[in-house]
Amino acid sequence: MRNPLRYRLWWTTRQKIITSLVVGALLITSGWYGVDRLTAPEDRSCAAGVARPQGSSECVGVSGTGYDFGQSQLTRVASAIGRENASLKPGRYATVALLLPLTSTDASMRRKVLRELQGAFAAQYRANHHANGQVPQIRVVLANTGNNSLLWRPVVDRLLTMTGAPDRLRAVSGVAISSTQAKEAVKELTGAGIPVVGSTITADDIANGAAGDPFPGLARVSPTNRDEARALASFGEVKADKALLVQDTRSGDHYTDTLKAAFSTLLKGSRYQAELFTSRADPYDEGTTANTFEQITHLICDTDADTVFFAGRHVQLRQFVNALGARGCQDRRFTVLTGDEGSYLGDDTKLDRSALRRKVTVRYASLAHPDAWPAVAAGKKAPAGGSAGDYRAFVELLAEVGRKPAGPIGPAAHDDLTDGQLIIAHDAMTLAVAGIRRATPDGKRLPNLEDVGGQWTRVKGSLRVRGASGWICLDNHGNPYNKAVPVVELAPDPPHQRFAALAWPEGAPPKEQCLPPSAP
Repeated sequence: MRNPLRYRLWWTTRQKIITSLVVGALLITSGWYGVDRLTAPEDRSCAAGVARPQGSSECVGVSGTGYDFGQSQLTRVASAIGRENASLKPGRYATVALLLPLTSTDASMRRKVLRELQGAFAAQYRANHHANGQVPQIRVVLANTGNNSLLWRPVVDRLLTMTGAPDRLRAVSGVAISSTQAKEAVKELTGAGIPVVGSTITADDIANGAAGDPFPGLARVSPTNRDEARALASFGEVKADKALLVQDTRSGDHYTDTLKAAFSTLLKGSRYQAELFTSRADPYDEGTTANTFEQITHLICDTDADTVFFAGRHVQLRQFVNALGARGCQDRRFTVLTGDEGSYLGDDTKLDRSALRRKVTVRYASLAHPDAWPAVAAGKKAPAGGSAGDYRAFVELLAEVGRKPAGPIGPAAHDDLTDGQLIIAHDAMTLAVAGIRRATPDGKRLPNLEDVGGQWTRVKGSLRVRGASGWICLDNHGNPYNKAVPVVELAPDPPHQRFAALAWPEGAPPKEQCLPPSAP
């Protein structure tokens, strides 16, 4: 049988030469393509400004386009931020970065991150649409530091390059957790002259103070652990001889280290030495501390203490409460007092809520609570330090950004606010906006970077920031002065986080002037 291709491709000498050249060219081209595919670097990009570092599957970087970093729970609010940013005119905005572990694998931290974004966006939208045309407009970018913020370095390095056009970065907010990584990130940023407004950092050693200002340009809207402890003690009228401390011995966690130092100071005079446990290096790792707590509760039953101060993270707090609920001395009543990490237990499905029906009361110093100022306003005379009117304006703002065209932004109803995270994130962004706009000279559209952090010493008196969590009056080191501390109690039935009362680090509300006294 004749092969027709032979007469077309391989019959004459000319056909053989041409066919050989074509085949050779195809083989060479295919070889080049194959080698190029094998030797070309892997494309690790996720979005503009975001990539997966070598050895990691997390998308890390900085984005303001609406990218959600692969986190579906963030899609709606990230998209809202992206739409708002896209509406701004180049050269007429200042950028604020939200520095957060957006790709955290811990369920509680993932909820916290969502609420941080929601609160920050609400403040951004108010600044751009309900501020009588004040300048500059505010652009928000999301800066993901990765799970446990272990990948903070490349993100901070990127932020350091964004102070000029087109970004004009003028502040960083967020900084969600008092960890070593957060401390190093804040040190790098403030050392480079970039102001930082911490939303939920409470560690006393990630702060400036009378002993020095290692973080120039750092401001905070949350009380320090020392102030939280003082507020709790003034609220509960705790007797040291009837109280004991349960504390984590793992060092290097700035939240836990400073909280146990604050509690230890309060418990001078206690008849009992502290009961110790050691958590894993990753505070979200369950480890075997539940076994330790089963033993500790036996020892607590051997005392006549009725109050337990707990210095540790929320995973271990939950394990301890569960163990205390199963204690042997069921006829005894105990009150557990702790810091703002207690707020994570509101949604913790592993918490044995029946323990709260067995004469175990858990109270914590919250950063904010939706019932705080409305409840106070219902009294005969509301104290200074905040107002129900300020909180009501915040709720109306949330309703606006929760629907089109601004939103949607995800769940933000009353029960989504009880952990205080969304409220305090809104206040942190509000403070950042105030600093940026107050530093903007007359006739200019943007402030100089170095002038923004200089505003913190003047946030007091009539220049205080009226936050949804209460007044924000800063001392000369950027720390809140006598900030209202809602004491919140965990409940076995919804709502799981119930407002108990306002407490104050100084034992009483600030005066109307809200002017910090001179340092002793």
